[in-house]
Amino acid sequence: MFADFLKLAFENLRRKGLRSWLTMIGIFIGIAAVVSLIGLGEGLRVAIMGQFGFLGPDILSVQASGLQYGPPGQGAVNPLSDDFIEEINKISGVDTAVNRYIASLKMEFNDKQIITMAMSSPEKEARQVFIRMVNVKTTSGRMLRDGDGKRVVLGSNFAEDDNAFGRRIRAGDKILLNGEEFEVIGILESKGSFIFDTAIVINENTMFQYLREDDGTVDVIGVIVKDVNELSRVKRDIEKLLRKERDVKEGEEDFVVESPQQTLEALTSTLFAVQLFVYIIATISLLVGGIGIMNTMYTAVVERTKEIGIMKSIGAKNSTIFLIFLIESGFLGTVGGIIGIILGVSFAYGLAFVGSMALGSDLIQANVSLWLIVGSLIFAFVLGTFFGVMPAYQASRLQPVESLRAAK
Repeated sequence: MFADFLKLAFENLRRKGLRSWLTMIGIFIGIAAVVSLIGLGEGLRVAIMGQFGFLGPDILSVQASGLQYGPPGQGAVNPLSDDFIEEINKISGVDTAVNRYIASLKMEFNDKQIITMAMSSPEKEARQVFIRMVNVKTTSGRMLRDGDGKRVVLGSNFAEDDNAFGRRIRAGDKILLNGEEFEVIGILESKGSFIFDTAIVINENTMFQYLREDDGTVDVIGVIVKDVNELSRVKRDIEKLLRKERDVKEGEEDFVVESPQQTLEALTSTLFAVQLFVYIIATISLLVGGIGIMNTMYTAVVERTKEIGIMKSIGAKNSTIFLIFLIESGFLGTVGGIIGIILGVSFAYGLAFVGSMALGSDLIQANVSLWLIVGSLIFAFVLGTFFGVMPAYQASRLQPVESLRAAK
């Protein structure tokens, strides 16, 4: 019986043609907005989490702020002194801290060159701390060792066929950094982070010898906290120490102490605020679409008064009439939802592709989950049936004799 009602609803809507499509406009515009913008927002959130998610919750980073350009910590008006690490290591709750140096450089391979950056790897006991902190390992070759000299480890992007050099780089290949020849001894596993997937890791002493001056400043200080529950307190103690050392007042800091988790939470909160705005706009569109469905169904009741009278005169129950009109309104919502989902998914992935091509960044991506699609479809059906209840109830309450008389 339900299949017959569904077929009848389809035929009734098909006969209305243009009116049915106009009724569904509000529904599929609202659903398309929800699916596309939430898909893009979720894709951005996943991409950003990939940049920091591999770092543990017990990590803090310290770097100078102010006018900057290029990699973290570089170009700051008042850079951090590299001897701050000694005082930071004395703070209660700090497991260990390591200096991180970054150098902007020109890299050449396969007769092509790019401007990129290299990050230092500390030596001796601090090397294991660094490896634990960034949680990296190689997929080919090996990690750096003390005394490796002019050898480097590269991020996974350099080992891809479509990299900037037009040819994958393998362990054992030779590259030029600022005109100096270096041997690639390892390729890092992919982290889903452009920071590490495009990284050049080099021993600290070798960096100072060939790629940057040892001027007593540091770009980033990485801190491992003994107890993650003490993270906030350790963060405050480091800030207090640096305010004293750099002679700045609270609220006027020229440095930043933060954890990747705090950064992710702030970004997630911002994205949620944007998505909430999208929800509001989409809800208005969906309400307009729902009112359109109600209006169409009320019109259908008036137009089909005679049909309702005939069905009732041959024994159709009120519940049957109610169900027919309710299925019809639900069908309108469902079809509008399907169209909206198709448009939303197309817009999300299409805009993500255009954005990534235009900006050259993997941060612009879409992530439309199955739950988003299913939820949107269910919501469209519920919306259609909700706004169809009153017209369906009105149709079910018509009296057969009055219906036939009114239709003459």
